[in-house]
Amino acid sequence: MEPVRRQQLIDATIESVATKGLQGTTINSISKNAGLSSGIISHYFGGKQGLIEATVRYLLTSLKQGLISKVNHQTTAIERLMFIIEANFALVQQRNDTTRTWLSFWAQSMHDEELHRLQNVNSKRLQSNLAFSFKQLMPIEQANQAAELSAAMIDGLWLRAVLSKSDNNQFKHSEKLAKSYVLSLIKQYGA
Repeated sequence: MEPVRRQQLIDATIESVATKGLQGTTINSISKNAGLSSGIISHYFGGKQGLIEATVRYLLTSLKQGLISKVNHQTTAIERLMFIIEANFALVQQRNDTTRTWLSFWAQSMHDEELHRLQNVNSKRLQSNLAFSFKQLMPIEQANQAAELSAAMIDGLWLRAVLSKSDNNQFKHSEKLAKSYVLSLIKQYGA
């Protein structure tokens, strides 16, 4: 039951943050959404902060799994770059509750050391994944620059799509723009 209850609480946290924001989310609002007692949060997560951090880790893992599920040993560098972009614009990353939760976490990470650390992990993972593929297509210095530029482009396009309260078409358009940008970097710097 523990994994089921943990997931219930994470889902309830996402729901609460999406409707009330991170500051408005309380142990009571989370436990009410989950249909569980508030004491269970302390039991499994040590309190609200531990649950918030577990929720961020869950979102980060979902993002990572979205990429891993598509990549295998035969995946080319260009295909891998396209899969990285697709994972960042996947349907789970477009859901209203998920987008609001990501935005709340990003904003709070400026004030919370652990959330800031998790945000840095996420940023470095994206840039590292991009650089790994770019290094197969161009010299290391250009690959690192292409990775940094691409990561910023992906984050920026995703953020613009979210803030415009767009539909799936805007996310698809943003994904296409990111892919086009990455292909232009490959053409400019490498293969």
